Amino acid sequence: MPDERSVHDVWAVGAAYEAYVGRWSRLVAREFVGWLRVPPRRRWLDVGCGAGALVEAITEGAEPSAVLGIDRSTGFAAHARRSVKDARAAFGVGDAPALPVASARFDAVVSGLVLNFVPDASRMVAEMARAGRPGSTIALYVWDYAAGMELMRRFWDAAKERHPEAARLDEGDRFPICAPAPLRALLDAAGLSGVASRAIDVPMHFRDFDDVWSPFLGGQGPAPAYVMSLPEDDRAALREGFRRMLPVEADGSILLTARAWAVRGSKAGRSAR
Repeated sequence: MPDERSVHDVWAVGAAYEAYVGRWSRLVAREFVGWLRVPPRRRWLDVGCGAGALVEAITEGAEPSAVLGIDRSTGFAAHARRSVKDARAAFGVGDAPALPVASARFDAVVSGLVLNFVPDASRMVAEMARAGRPGSTIALYVWDYAAGMELMRRFWDAAKERHPEAARLDEGDRFPICAPAPLRALLDAAGLSGVASRAIDVPMHFRDFDDVWSPFLGGQGPAPAYVMSLPEDDRAALREGFRRMLPVEADGSILLTARAWAVRGSKAGRSAR
């Protein structure tokens, strides 16, 4: 078992993130944007924009007037800037608990797959609300690490089978906030109204086991960082244990489900629009 201090929640390289979960988060982002039903020609802010999946979903599905994506990682912000080919989208560097934006500027303030990695979740939501105009939509989503995000759930089950101490790194254990009740409570505590939550399920289709395993060698995120911290023999053993956890079709393909929990609310007051 590696020293826990050597395993970090690493998020910096956009291409590695895309291979790991970015391709699936894009499917969730599209469903999430449709659920919000923000009117067209509105200003959006994406907090912790990562590689740009949610910004892209907004530009493609919400007819925004402008979208600003903010991420603390310069690598992610640069990747998103290169990837999202839309003149309405802009990107900057900043931290979720201290957003570098003026108050009451945006009609929709959103975030995807970020909340659980922020040390003070309530502070992040308060900052999102600060950035929103009266009547704005404040919303976010996170993976259902405890059950419905099958890729990560099966991985950590395999890791703990070999090293029970890996439970300290398992996102399902580390992030109890990633469930409907605590997410709704967080938005309620921020003074938002009309708080609602829902599950968003998307299919994960892998060509074969290599298509599943290769992204775990990219080092982006807790599970890949854990894999790369292991000695080679332990890594090989985990690889085979993980393979046994997966449902393999007759043609070698693997079908899983990725579930995210989404929550939304409205900032008090009426929009000037």
